[in-house]
Amino acid sequence: MEWMHLLRWTHVIGACVLLGTGAGIAFFMVMAQRTKDARMIAHVAGTVVIADWLFTATAVVLQPISGALLAMEIGWRLTEGWIVLSLALYVLVGVFWLPVVWIQHQLRDMAREAAASGSELSARYHRLYRIWFIAGFPAFAAVLAIVWLMVSRPVF
Repeated sequence: MEWMHLLRWTHVIGACVLLGTGAGIAFFMVMAQRTKDARMIAHVAGTVVIADWLFTATAVVLQPISGALLAMEIGWRLTEGWIVLSLALYVLVGVFWLPVVWIQHQLRDMAREAAASGSELSARYHRLYRIWFIAGFPAFAAVLAIVWLMVSRPVF
């Protein structure tokens, strides 16, 4: 496989992983939350934390590297408008994602504690879940916008 095709493939797969893992994590956390079962939530949240570190974090690191290498190989300047906007949106995603990862750890731990003690999920748990849920919308929208920019490469 030619180097540029490998870079392009790596970059597209990374975008798919970011988009797909984000959507999957959100779906499974919301479905678990709907059960109100601390044991179920603890199990799903534990899996979500692993998936976020294994898939999302890996893609987060590789995307800018593969994107920069691809741009250099093709001859795109990193100062082109769509690339600058993509990078700004990428930073925005990070601003939301980093606290969300911390929140996921907290949700997992609180659900595990509630399941072990047979108690209800705490008010703090529910407050953090709402923050987690709300933070997902701008982050996911920004990822969608980045993919659109990557595919359409508008001139501005």
